[in-house]
Amino acid sequence: MVKMSEQRDLSPDKSLASKGFNINPIDIIKYFLFNWYWFVFCIAIFGGIAWYRYSTMQKVYSCSASVMFKDTKAAATEARLDRLTGYGAKTNVSNEILQMRSNKLMQDAVKRLGAEVSYVVMDYLREEELYTQSPIKIVFPYADDKQIFTLKAIPVDETHVDLTNFTTGDHNMRVKMGDSIKTTVGKIVVTPTLYYSKNWYGVSIDVRKNSVASVAEVLSAHLNVFQADDQDESSILNMNLTDSNASRAEDILNMIITIYNEENILDKNQSSINTTNFINERLQIIEKELSGVESKLEEYKRVNNMVDVNSEAGTAVSEKQTYGTESKNLQQQATMGRYMKNYLTDPSKLNDLIPAQTIQDANIEAQIQQYNSTKLKRDKLMEGSSDKNPIVQDLNKSLNAMRQSIIRSVDNMNVSTDVKLKDMENRANQAAAKISYIPTQQREMLSIERQQQIKQELYLYLLNRREENALLQATTESNAKILEPAHGSEVPISPNEKQMITTGVLEGVALPAAILLFFLFFDTRIKDRKDVEDYISVPFLGEIPKDGAKRTKNFKNAIVVTSNSRDVVSEAFRIVRTNMDFMRVKSKDMKVITFSSFGAGAGKTYVSSNLAACFAQAGKKVLMIDLDIRKGTLSAHALQHNVIGMTAYLADQAEISDILQPDELCPNLDFIPSGSVAPNPAELLLSDRLDSMINELRSKYDYIFVDNVPYGAIADAAITNRIADLTIFIIRVGKLDRRMLPEIEKIYESGKLKNMSLILNGAIVRKRGYGYGYGYGYGYGYGYGYGGEHRSWWKKLFGKKHHHHHS
Repeated sequence: MVKMSEQRDLSPDKSLASKGFNINPIDIIKYFLFNWYWFVFCIAIFGGIAWYRYSTMQKVYSCSASVMFKDTKAAATEARLDRLTGYGAKTNVSNEILQMRSNKLMQDAVKRLGAEVSYVVMDYLREEELYTQSPIKIVFPYADDKQIFTLKAIPVDETHVDLTNFTTGDHNMRVKMGDSIKTTVGKIVVTPTLYYSKNWYGVSIDVRKNSVASVAEVLSAHLNVFQADDQDESSILNMNLTDSNASRAEDILNMIITIYNEENILDKNQSSINTTNFINERLQIIEKELSGVESKLEEYKRVNNMVDVNSEAGTAVSEKQTYGTESKNLQQQATMGRYMKNYLTDPSKLNDLIPAQTIQDANIEAQIQQYNSTKLKRDKLMEGSSDKNPIVQDLNKSLNAMRQSIIRSVDNMNVSTDVKLKDMENRANQAAAKISYIPTQQREMLSIERQQQIKQELYLYLLNRREENALLQATTESNAKILEPAHGSEVPISPNEKQMITTGVLEGVALPAAILLFFLFFDTRIKDRKDVEDYISVPFLGEIPKDGAKRTKNFKNAIVVTSNSRDVVSEAFRIVRTNMDFMRVKSKDMKVITFSSFGAGAGKTYVSSNLAACFAQAGKKVLMIDLDIRKGTLSAHALQHNVIGMTAYLADQAEISDILQPDELCPNLDFIPSGSVAPNPAELLLSDRLDSMINELRSKYDYIFVDNVPYGAIADAAITNRIADLTIFIIRVGKLDRRMLPEIEKIYESGKLKNMSLILNGAIVRKRGYGYGYGYGYGYGYGYGYGGEHRSWWKKLFGKKHHHHHS
């Protein structure tokens, strides 16, 4: 037996807002379980999409390498070459990072490895990049770096391959390995690799020739170069590259480091190479001059028959040599100064580095070192930029200013050397006057010997500088030292199968959960008994579960309660019949029961007719009256709409015996139809004939069930309330808004409906019968239970089966 809802003292301003909308988490879980099919459907859809994405996504591998930069100044000092080098600055790691990540360096690496040509096969739904593991290799020696085209290669046998699907417009062809084939992109050559075997026969390989720039751009976007120390104090760089082929990623990283070292060594040697070229040019000139002086000396001695030096000139010669030595040094400096001036003003040498270590003036040497260092920096920037770059233009201005400064310094040095040389020659002339007695031939010979010695010492000096530069080039090494060569894992870092499918399943759970919660919290319609009992104190007779059986409009077939039925619906009506006895507290002689509701479609006719049948099967004499004389719903379902009925009796056109139909619905259940529709229903219902009729029938029947009109629609319900001993208010699940419950409470408290009670119609059947829990029962038609309810195919597919249990 369903426990009656106890009477509660409620304040007049009771509303939903005062109590809130509280839902137990267990109810939410039950609500989700009730709609399990939506979760299964969404999980299957989202999980399937995730699996398809995983199956089609190309695998990505990660590869890493580590490089350490050495201090160039310390390295030069250790090799005892710091005097010769122009590299005094510490390595700027930030600049090296930019150079490592430069697009030019990546393009050079791609071209050397031939990575612009890719070989792709399908692994089920996923593309797999073969790289060097391709069974064939196709060379395009005449194809431009910017050209893009594709073709398919299908190995046929040991010596032949089919080439098809040319995007260049070439016809399909069968070619022999090693042959040179003419195509629109020039000659191509197909050669087998070590991986060529029978397993590849008939397998289609997509050969894609991409532009070097596009491949380099894609790889550069996946290259990450960073310092090992977060504080930017470390000289160790970590390099990481992600690619669709692990071997290609390793080769690219190793090639980047190799090319970087080559260019670094070339940059370091550039100044030494220019100095060596300058020295070689000077040596050729001096060698000719020295050879001429020596020939002149030989000729002079032979002509003048001079074999020995006169002992008388010993003292004078000694003094002359003192000034001669100084004069020699000054002439050497003057000669080198003129050479340097000619080099600096030579238009053909304007873009070359200035030879270093050729002038003894320390200030000028420092200026030359600074000029060469700035010029190398400018040239490095122009490799990845243009002469319009503001930084390049600034450096050009600085170089021009520095070159002019060096020219001025050399001019000043030459002027100073000439002054000193003139003074020294004057002193030598004074000494020569003291030895005027020395024969003219001896003085002329000494002059020739002096010229020879000057040329000879200059010649030896330049030979020494050339050897030093050659030694410097031989000992030059790169700043970068490989700590860890490129290496990567054979396991791809993406896609992650578990993560993707798990995410898809979670999305499949989250979407229906969010939508269902949205409907749960924002749908204010009555869902179950708990919604009713929590907000109003009207006595609750029971709940009638939804009857899923498809029924015709035959009224007798609409009576679901039979004497032998033990299904959930029949038991529910029996429970209501039992609970009605508790309502005799306010009405001892409870015989006339009327039914009402808010609006049509609540199921008054269905409940009243089945409840009447329930009492009739219990042996009671029951009468069913259709008092809805406006529409005659009950009579319409009973196919008695146009027969004589209540309207004729109330209009004093018939008597009770004329309109009474004994045992029409079932044994012990008589029926009075509404009759034809009257134009003045309210006046008829106010007639005393209704009161006299009910008083007369009370003595003949145990119960009289009156199917009334909806409450509030017209005044009929309030008019007929005078005849009622018990008023049953029908609430339909999914039809009534919870915000209408306070109105029902007001009706109960005001007493407008005599001895008012509630029945919840259309409750959702649970596995353990019917009752508490969240579920929807929308879409019921008016006159529920009388058949004709159409269920769409998706409702039949996903709808819950009703479980009928015995009480």
